[in-house]
Amino acid sequence: MPESDEGGYNRKRAALAVLPFLLLGLADVILLLQWGINPLWGFMILPPILFMSVLAWIAFRSGFVGNRVADEDPAAGDLEYD
Repeated sequence: MPESDEGGYNRKRAALAVLPFLLLGLADVILLLQWGINPLWGFMILPPILFMSVLAWIAFRSGFVGNRVADEDPAAGDLEYD
């Protein structure tokens, strides 16, 4: 993935990564409303869907979900015994 100047992923890539999950959550709300269930239930699950989508977008944009396993200097963390 291309990286931005801040060291994280760019905003467009983050939005594209989160968009399928956001659309799935919104489709769930629409499906609940079409079934004739009390509209309060549909709007009750909307805030958590939006909140988690924003958190995921921030995580992708900042690079928090990037590859954290590979170190630049793998021997830097080794303890040396005499």
